[in-house]
Amino acid sequence: MVVESGTPINIMLADSNPLVLSAMSEIFEQDKRFSLVATSATAEGFLGLAMRVPVQVGVIEWNLPVLGGAKLIEVLRENETAPRFVVYGDAAGDLPRRAMQAGAAGFTSSSGEVENLLETCVDVAAGKMVFPFIDVRQMQQDPIHSLSRKERVLLESLANGMSNRELSKTLQISTNTVKFHLSNIYEKLAVKNRAQAIVYYYSSQQPESKRGEF
Repeated sequence: MVVESGTPINIMLADSNPLVLSAMSEIFEQDKRFSLVATSATAEGFLGLAMRVPVQVGVIEWNLPVLGGAKLIEVLRENETAPRFVVYGDAAGDLPRRAMQAGAAGFTSSSGEVENLLETCVDVAAGKMVFPFIDVRQMQQDPIHSLSRKERVLLESLANGMSNRELSKTLQISTNTVKFHLSNIYEKLAVKNRAQAIVYYYSSQQPESKRGEF
């Protein structure tokens, strides 16, 4: 959803810290380029609000309870009226890359200048992608990036402890199809079995500095 020039940008905010949420709300309310529609302290709250009242831009904390920023973006991006997301957090690690992979349209450092956040939201509303430098080669080299959407859903469900029969019922596919998809996932991730795939999945959710600790 791209905003027309001269029209206030409808925006929604989400942060688990009430002080941060209050401060951010005041910042956007004072800027005439924006129209603050709603705020939320949780991913679930944001999801419910966004489904009822579409907005152009959603500004979210990455570690929103309980779903988290990545899952929130994934769920909402299937909706035709989904907002374009700006994630904010620590830019020193691999969070900008993870936000981009999740489907966010922009990232800004939580320790940066307020004006950077505002300008990022303006650019994102205009249809731009705004991120600090990211080595895209790292994204392409990550085997998780090679999985299809259905394979990612299956892998996540697998990591949540579902059996093949439960996967079949949940995804409404036959157990043979489940086995086929699992075989493809194992091959793409270069693992040999279910246990290794689950370890790989959880390892991929961690910052690179912590990988290999399982």
